Amino acid sequence: MTTRLFGEPVQRREDARLVTGGGRYLDDLGAGALAAAFVRSPHAHARILDIDVSAALDVEGLVAIYTWEDLPGALAEPLPLLIPHPALTHGRTAYPLAKEIVRHVGEPVVMVVAPDRYLAEDACALIRVDYEILKPVVGIEEAAGGAHLVHEDVPGNVGAHLVQEVPGHGGVPAREAVDAAPHRLEFRLDIERSACTPLEGKGVYARWDADDGSLRIYSSTQTSTSVRMAIAAKLGLPLPKVEVVAPDVGGGFGVKIVHPWPEEILVPWAARLLNREVKWTEDRREHFVSSSHERGQVQRVRAGFDDDGRVLGLEVEILHDHGAYTPYGIIVPIITSTQLLGPYKVGAYRVEFSSLYTNTVQVTPYRGAGRPQGVFCMERTMDKIAAYLGKDRTEVRAANFIQPGEFPYDQGLMFQDGRPLIYDSGDYPEALRMLKELIGWDSFAEDKARAAAEGRRIGIGVGCYVEGTGVGPYEGGHVQITSDGRVHVSTGLTSQGQGHETVFAQIAATELGVPIEKVSVVTGDTRRFGYAVGTFASRAAVMSGNAIALACRKVREKALRIAAEALEADPRDLEITDGTVHVAGVPSASIPLATVAVLSNPLRYAFDEEARRATQFAGAGSDDRPPVAEGEEPGLEGRDYYSPVRSTFAAGMHAAIVETDPDTAEIRILRYAVVHDCGKLINPMIVEGQIHGGVAQGVGGALYEKMAYDEHGQLLNASFMDFLMPYATEVPHIETAHLETPSPLNPLGIKGAGEAGVIPVSAVIASAVEDAEGIAIDRMPISPSDLHHLRLER
Repeated sequence: MTTRLFGEPVQRREDARLVTGGGRYLDDLGAGALAAAFVRSPHAHARILDIDVSAALDVEGLVAIYTWEDLPGALAEPLPLLIPHPALTHGRTAYPLAKEIVRHVGEPVVMVVAPDRYLAEDACALIRVDYEILKPVVGIEEAAGGAHLVHEDVPGNVGAHLVQEVPGHGGVPAREAVDAAPHRLEFRLDIERSACTPLEGKGVYARWDADDGSLRIYSSTQTSTSVRMAIAAKLGLPLPKVEVVAPDVGGGFGVKIVHPWPEEILVPWAARLLNREVKWTEDRREHFVSSSHERGQVQRVRAGFDDDGRVLGLEVEILHDHGAYTPYGIIVPIITSTQLLGPYKVGAYRVEFSSLYTNTVQVTPYRGAGRPQGVFCMERTMDKIAAYLGKDRTEVRAANFIQPGEFPYDQGLMFQDGRPLIYDSGDYPEALRMLKELIGWDSFAEDKARAAAEGRRIGIGVGCYVEGTGVGPYEGGHVQITSDGRVHVSTGLTSQGQGHETVFAQIAATELGVPIEKVSVVTGDTRRFGYAVGTFASRAAVMSGNAIALACRKVREKALRIAAEALEADPRDLEITDGTVHVAGVPSASIPLATVAVLSNPLRYAFDEEARRATQFAGAGSDDRPPVAEGEEPGLEGRDYYSPVRSTFAAGMHAAIVETDPDTAEIRILRYAVVHDCGKLINPMIVEGQIHGGVAQGVGGALYEKMAYDEHGQLLNASFMDFLMPYATEVPHIETAHLETPSPLNPLGIKGAGEAGVIPVSAVIASAVEDAEGIAIDRMPISPSDLHHLRLER
């Protein structure tokens, strides 16, 4: 078979194991381990007056009960603030167990350990916590008012405030550019709060080895190496004595990149303290009330533009709800404020955001990570300009596009990675042309007229975006070819269904010239690779993919050098095909990679048949094997790291046709089309799968999903019975086309694709519903009830 697999739609190698029940998720592990459970705050804001555990002590088999007062040393300190920023002047993080005050429903207060979860929950139910109820701050408007505070030492509930401005031509500030423009618009936009809700919640299983003082933790995480470092630091253990393994992970979407979660240090601490295996798995309600949310923002926009719809000045003020704590800093509003510009040249731009505390679950990145809010803002702006001028919506977008010859294009802002927001490549006019052709944009007016004649309301919408992907600082890869000819690839970041086992094997097979069946891939296991950053921000393929390619090239170079000695040939004349090194054009002059692997590790004795053949091949006795080159390690393996100059920027454009029911206001998606550019495609089938999954989540965010808090800070829909999600019946068939503009910033020319599908969906659906109804859609998600009320207000 061919070994040129890069770019081929290879079937996912992990699927057979997963769909036949061979997966090993966190809760599949640790049979017989003690179980942990938590007493969580029932109040959004309260002072803890007393914790009475006496009634729980009679629970049969009870092992331990812990409160904050039981936590030693660093464990009793607040959890780390992972990504500080100068604008985050009042960053706050929670304690592993609440100390004195709880600030959202679901905050952990007491940890119980028992022989099983049932007994642990029984004990939790008997623990009495007395609270003094405090006034909760719920919602962006109340937080911005500042009448009541989430943290007493944070004035106005403002955790962070940041302004970025790029002046227009001649240094004209954005405000002046807007004021001087021939046409101006001002409006407000709202995006509701939602959440990741992966099918598998969080979970931790720990076992302590008292004999050698080592700790192994299994965690359903997106960053095993960082969890490892956090646990070692918090528990005062040497890093080499801590191992963290991410087993099969049933979805992450961002919520599992936070580290450490309180449970990720409390469970290992208890395992060590008790010298017993301890496990905790999150139930669904726990996930709703204690795991991160995202999306909630209010945006106020002023736009100035000319007769052609070109934006001359843009001012955006954003109020961002970051919940009760800021463990992940202000990454989300930073991304919103910078990625808002999309594929457009804006004459002058000023963005200001305030990130606010509320008595709700903390906010950290959820698939899209601030981009859906930014795209909603910019694409609504483009639609409003088109409506004001009476122009086609795609014409206004085209008038503002960055052109292919203008790359690299500097937007003049600082991106989330602290580096300049410089787009590396793209062809936005071509992407729009492809999208219009795919959805039938130019002929839609006729379709709409025919539908209207039948009493039906249909509309078409469009949305464009640019996505920063492959953020640093680094990822690494290790590649080893063993004496059986197998290739073992490992990288430190984790997998949650992205197809890493397949795409990383494709890269290695292509680079090394071996059949993909010979390649195995391990991710998220600190025993195999100890240093990594994590899986988030559409970075895995760009970062680990390039690191693995570089490691393979080291191995290939060494293999060719060793083979050249054995074949008495010039390394430059050698090729590797199907796992065999041969002289180009002379297939008979060859040596298997398995033999090369043996020759790379000269020993006194030949332990197996392959080694004996290698010895004979080399034409020497075992004592006279070719020595390892000076300064070179034995073995046919290599390790390398990839660190980017800056982020790569993928792009895409979506369009949808929707129908709104005249009586029930139900919104149905009739067609959905996507044109996507993530540079060179490693595996088109997997990219399409990523897009389809992202669009499905985007449909949820546009039409269904909403975290409904009441004025007391109680989450009213904290179950899958009440939290609306799209089923397969609500997700349309997705038509896709791919545009490839390779990135010049990395060896493989690739960009990220993991979050692309979700990013513009709310903007696209709003645009389509607005076209169908003739009503401004400025708040998402939009339900049939919302649309009905808008009709009444018209």
